[in-house]
Order: sequence, then C-alpha cells, then structure tokens
Amino acid sequence: MKLLLVEDDKTIASGLEYSLQQDHYSTILCYDVASAKKVLAEELDQISLCLFDLSLPDGSGYELCKIVKAQSDIPVIFLTAIDDEVNVVMGLDMGADDYITKPFRIRELLSRIKSVLRRYDKQTSAVIEIDTVQINTLQGKVYKNGGEITLTALEYRLLLIFANHSGQVLSRNQLLEQIWDVAGDFVNDNTLTVYIKRLREKVEDNPQKPTIIKTVRGLGYKVGD
Repeated sequence: MKLLLVEDDKTIASGLEYSLQQDHYSTILCYDVASAKKVLAEELDQISLCLFDLSLPDGSGYELCKIVKAQSDIPVIFLTAIDDEVNVVMGLDMGADDYITKPFRIRELLSRIKSVLRRYDKQTSAVIEIDTVQINTLQGKVYKNGGEITLTALEYRLLLIFANHSGQVLSRNQLLEQIWDVAGDFVNDNTLTVYIKRLREKVEDNPQKPTIIKTVRGLGYKVGD
C-alpha cells in the first residue's frame, strides 16, 4: 500500500517515512507542493492515502487536497501545527478525511491512517454499522438494536453521510452541501439543526446526551472514533 507524504521539515519527514515503512507501507516523500503535484500527475492511481502538511514553502496542503479530491476518492489526512488547527475546517470542507496536530505520537498517526483506510473499505459494504445502528444500503432500511426505525428521505441521507465518514469531523457547510438538494428542498443552517435533532431522537439512546452523532465544538459533528 503506497502513501504520499508531503512534509517540508526534513527531520520530521525522515522520521515519519521510516515509521511508515516499518509498518509495511510503501512511501513517496515530497518536501514541497511542486514535487507533490508532479507525483499526483504521474502516480495518483497508485496512491492509497495522502498525508499533507498544511504549511509548505511554495503553497499549502489545501492546494494538494483540492487536486486529489477533484480527481479521485483517495483519503487525505492533514498534518497541522497547533496554531493552524482552527484553519483545518477549510480542509475538511474540501473533503479531507482527518487531521492530526503536531507534535503527535507516531502510534496515533498510524492508528488514524488505519481507521481512515478501514472506513473507505466499509463504504463498499451493503450493511454499515454505527454503534447500535445498522444501515442496509441495498434495502434503504435502518435498524436500531435489531428493530427497524423509520427515517424520512433527508434523515436517511444525513445518516448515510455520517456513516460514510465515520471518524471524520464534518462541518455544517459540508453537510449542507451534500443534503440540500434531497427531494428538491433547500436546507438552510437552521433546518439542518432541526434534522440533526430529529435524527438523534431516532438513533440515540438518550438524545440529550448523544453518543452516536457527537458535536465537536467549533468544528461540526462526528460519528465514530
């Protein structure tokens, strides 16, 4: 499995590359946007996941994420300094799958990588499980603790979006962009709040203290670990 790592700090990059290879990943290492663009142009179909530093000498990880997501469904994880953490929302809006804040432990990064890759593998499954909730995508039915629950078309779509991005923080803008055209209805920010509330009432054991659809303060919502 081949990973593209773009990190301008050569000391950090060397350590990350070594650790990834020790965990049996094949790596392509770039130190700037220009060299990464060349790799993406020539080898995108061979890459399984991308790790992009946000701040690069000739641009940013945002630019690379745009290129990847415009051409493929390859997962992207951002590596970001603490000062950049608030800006990661922009990356999530572009379709990035996760981010990890420096300094981080290599075991945490490896765990995040495996989690994202598992999530992409699960998207091809007919049944998606989230805690006590099961979604049968072939039948379009949802079950909780074995019993079927009834969702509206928009509620089902919203739940499916969460399920297909398990472990990823989704901003409100991301959710609005993906559900606004369901049934031809426009969904505004206030309406989204109502639908999330209704969905929680159907899937949570205690909607007042949600454990499935969790709020990530200042960023959005998250399902899964």
